[in-house]
This record gives sequence, structure tokens and C-alpha cells, in this order.
Amino acid sequence: MRPDLSVVIPAYNEETRLPASLEALGAWLSGRTEALSAEVLVVDDGSTDRTAARAAETGRRLGLDVRVLVHDTNRGKGAAVRTGALAAEGKLVLVSDADFSTPIGEWEKLAAVRAPVAIGSRAVDESLVKERQPVYRVAMGKLFNALVRLLAVPGIRDTQCGFKLFTREAARAVFSRATVDRFAWDVEALLLARKLGFAIVEVPVLWFDSPDSRVTLLGGAQAYLELFRIRFRVSRTLRGQGGTGGANPASPGS
Repeated sequence: MRPDLSVVIPAYNEETRLPASLEALGAWLSGRTEALSAEVLVVDDGSTDRTAARAAETGRRLGLDVRVLVHDTNRGKGAAVRTGALAAEGKLVLVSDADFSTPIGEWEKLAAVRAPVAIGSRAVDESLVKERQPVYRVAMGKLFNALVRLLAVPGIRDTQCGFKLFTREAARAVFSRATVDRFAWDVEALLLARKLGFAIVEVPVLWFDSPDSRVTLLGGAQAYLELFRIRFRVSRTLRGQGGTGGANPASPGS
């Protein structure tokens, strides 16, 4: 039987932060009044530390269903998300950053909208951003999202919050076609979802900035450049695969 939820966590050199996140996940699951079957897929993206071992050890200690998938080399966050999403068995697939900047309990808000794709957002209600990024990162983010709305997915105010929920159908349709391995993978995934006919709902969520962010200034610059390639790549991919593949925007998946 499929679990209700798959939690996909891309991880690169996260041996320090990941155990605490898995403990928070375990506490949330055990504290729920309504039972929820869940699997956790930690995708170790070529870490040079003990990320994979710590994830497996913590999962066993907590009694969590944790699967650890390992890339031999560092391929990028987009590649790690893709690996996890395509391996997920759950009816719903949640992609979350390893530091849980958005607490796992916010999943309830995304699930409640019952959309094929529900994405956490820091822009819809900024009062929910409890610990803010440095000013220069905020400015870069606002500029990036303005370009995203212009070039790729109009109407979405925050594509980069690391908390996104897909139905199994939407996850497989999107990530089987995705190609961006590193930064701006979120933009490609949302553009693919929209082109495939899956409705996207932006949901305000709690968010706490992590001072140990893995997004560098160079990575941010690469994301800007990637934007100019994504629209062409998505159009070419869909033409090569015969269009939308029959996705139903009204269906919540199964």
C-alpha cells in the first residue's frame, strides 16, 4: 500500500543539521491526532561528510521509514530533488529543504488546498517570515522573482521557497521531464507543471531564515542566467514528448 506522504529531502553535507530535522519530522508524525503514513527519502547529493550515514542512523533510532539515495558525485539540488521525487511512492510528494526553514507542520496548509501542485510562499503574507534573510539576499530574491514572473511563470510571487507539495501524478509528470540540475530547478518544475495543465496554488507558510544557507552569490548569478534557458528547454522537451501527455488540471492525482 502506498504511504500517504513522501518527504523528499535533498542534502549536501548536512550531517549536522539533518538529524535535528528528522527528529522534528518524527515528533510531528507521532504527535498527530490523525494517523499519517509517511516515508522519507533523503537524497545525498555527493556529500563529503557522513550525511548518508547520519540520515540512516537517525531514521533507525526514531523508527522512521527513511530511504537514503546517494549520488556518487555532487550533481546539484535540482538533480537530487528529481531523484527523490521519481523514487517516491507516496500519494503526495513533499519537497523540503534539509534545514526545515519552513516547519514540517506547515504541510497541513499545502495539503488543505487539494491542488495538484501547492507551493509554500514567503511573499503572500510576509508577516509569517519570522527570521529574515540579510537585506542583499532579500533584494536579490525580489529581483529574481520579478524576472521569473516576466519570463516563465506569471502570477507566482515566490518560486524559491523550499517547501513544495505535488500529487504523485504531478510529481512524476513534472520530474520525468525536468532537466535543470542546479539552481532555478524550481522555476523549471513550475513552468512544466503549468504547461502540463496542473493547477498551482501559492500558500503562505511560516519561514525562518537559516544562517547556514547553501545558496552562494555565484549560485544566485547562475540561477539568473538559467532563467533565459528554461522556457526554451521546456518548450523543446514538451514538443519532443508529444505535448502535455494528457495531464488533467482538475485531478488531484492518486
